[in-house]
Amino acid sequence: MPTTTRPTPAPAIHLRGLTKSFGTLDVLRGVDLDVERGSIFALLGSNGAGKTTVVNILSTLLRGDGGTAQVSGFDVVSQAARVRETISLTGQFAAVDDTLSGRENLVLVARLRHLPQPKRIADELLARFSLTDAGTRRAGTYSGGMRRRLDIAMSLVGDPSVVFLDEPTTGLDPEARLEVWDVITELAGHGTTVLLTIQYLDEAEHLADRIAILHEGRIIANGTLSELKRLLPPAAVEYVEKQPSLEDVFLAIIGHRDARNDISTTHSDTDREQS
Repeated sequence: MPTTTRPTPAPAIHLRGLTKSFGTLDVLRGVDLDVERGSIFALLGSNGAGKTTVVNILSTLLRGDGGTAQVSGFDVVSQAARVRETISLTGQFAAVDDTLSGRENLVLVARLRHLPQPKRIADELLARFSLTDAGTRRAGTYSGGMRRRLDIAMSLVGDPSVVFLDEPTTGLDPEARLEVWDVITELAGHGTTVLLTIQYLDEAEHLADRIAILHEGRIIANGTLSELKRLLPPAAVEYVEKQPSLEDVFLAIIGHRDARNDISTTHSDTDREQS
């Protein structure tokens, strides 16, 4: 019997020749990009590279000057309403109402989306993001990591298939950053497509399935971490004693399990080398 091949699913995000200028400043100069469904994709670039502009166009907050952009198969211009039904956007600063409790923030968003059983939705998201015990407290009393977790939980009301996270760990301490990393990994594990815009290189290394580097309005590199590393000449092999970073020490002292394991492994490796 002849074998049948299944069609390749369309990417969750598809950009071709996207351009955008503000006056005489060309911010995007022809961006091409595809993001697979259910993946974590990191858009990496320095300040002013155009990362937030890309996200704003994809989330229908801004209109591009040229090219095409699709999210979940819908055109961001001609089908903007359909795009908004499938996405959620979390900006650089938490959109949390400090005067409301965590639960009340979630209930409010569910009611604004006209969803049935908003209280049940709120309770499920509080449990999913380990915020149940703090659910009745004012959000203004939350730590930075808790506020960001609540912010991301609010963005998931309505089960969007694509989530945009614009520099989600800006201003967070090391422990809070790891909390957000866990949340992002969980999102992809549930099949959500996550597009991150980030400046921190270690976040791209830890989180992303694929990484694109945006520079001066263009994608100048795009691939997995291993593919990007192959763009450089082979590294010379040197044996040096690896010392824990200050971040490793901080996380170990406050009791973060992964950091303690990393440090003990480092010391064990060093001991073996010395022996």
